[in-house]
Amino acid sequence: MIIHTGVTLDMSLTLVILAAGIGSRYGGLKQIDPVGPAGEIVVDYSIFDARRAGFDSVVFVIRRDIENEFRNAIGRRIERQIGVRYVFQALDDLPAGMTVPADRVKPWGTGHAILACRDVVHGNFAAINADDFYGRTAYDRIAAFLRATPPAAAAYAMAAFTLRNTLSDHGAVARGVCRVDARGFLAGVTEQTRIERDGAGARLAREDGTTLAFTGDEPVSMNIWGFTPTLFPFLRVQFAEFLQTQAAQPKAEFFIPSVVDRLIREERATVRVLETPDTWFGVTYPADKPVVMAAVRDLTARGLYPAPLWPPA
Repeated sequence: MIIHTGVTLDMSLTLVILAAGIGSRYGGLKQIDPVGPAGEIVVDYSIFDARRAGFDSVVFVIRRDIENEFRNAIGRRIERQIGVRYVFQALDDLPAGMTVPADRVKPWGTGHAILACRDVVHGNFAAINADDFYGRTAYDRIAAFLRATPPAAAAYAMAAFTLRNTLSDHGAVARGVCRVDARGFLAGVTEQTRIERDGAGARLAREDGTTLAFTGDEPVSMNIWGFTPTLFPFLRVQFAEFLQTQAAQPKAEFFIPSVVDRLIREERATVRVLETPDTWFGVTYPADKPVVMAAVRDLTARGLYPAPLWPPA
């Protein structure tokens, strides 16, 4: 279901913000506290960066049960800055003839969240996580890519970060570990769901007790993508196939990096890797908040962001 705010939208470049899972690890929407000097939260900075990169509108993908709290805490403020629409990611948004398993509570994942926008987004768009601070460069480069890409082309982009610069000191994280070819295109991406810091590098703890070591220099996807509308038919097909094989697993998720990886392997799409020198910050766990606050203070002190970020209402 789609809610319109009444703002007339120019859909030339849209920012899709995946917020249906917001607060699930952090402890609830009420606990996503301000990180900026005037009460700004992480998504304020994402939208500020996207707007000055040339994005014209925002689509928030949320759950229905957090709608009122989300609109009061985040949405209404953003609606004064840019055109906004809301889309609900619902467990029962399934292909015809399929039903939600009785024990399914967890959302279906980032691929399904983007698919929920299929009736709203008709032009080129970027997709990001709501609780990740990506920095200005990523938006500038993705916006430039999208403006130069025909909407009918299966030509996508991804902003790549260095693995060691994306880890939390307070627990394991999920990362899409990437392989990049000599031409600068993504050759493959593997979603790893339990990566933790290990000295200067990182390690993945597998369920069977074994570990996989990383140097820390690996390029990773932080779920900041540039897409054209050609993605939606691919998502529809792959989601149906995902449900046929994994719907009975209560925690299985339909990850967008896995979708992209398959499209690359099948030579159905290309993904340009856009490297960014900016540091990623994320509020995955409550103890991450002071780190993000310190980083925002530094960026503000250096004049990269105004304080307050938005003009007074």
